[in-house]
Amino acid sequence: MENIFKNSSGVPTKGTESFETLFDNEKIKIEKILSNELIEGEWYKQNSDEWVVLLCGSAILEFEDHTQELVCGDYLYIPKLKKHRVLKTSNDAMWLALHLKPL
Repeated sequence: MENIFKNSSGVPTKGTESFETLFDNEKIKIEKILSNELIEGEWYKQNSDEWVVLLCGSAILEFEDHTQELVCGDYLYIPKLKKHRVLKTSNDAMWLALHLKPL
């Protein structure tokens, strides 16, 4: 048994993120992501559907046509090939991301 709130990968440097794979098989990849005051992260256009929940902190996601503010507990679905990025996070943002792999 593990605990999602235990920080096994360490706090990322201010302005960066750290990624820790919690589970990975042929159907799904689950990641814990820590963000520390990230501003204008890189753009993603992934080949898999993604579902994310913000477990701690606050964040703003940017899509080509809108921005979405998130607070602790908010979750959303990002369809594959939907261009997006993290625009801004608090210093304590923790995400759980589920990447649904194509069959």
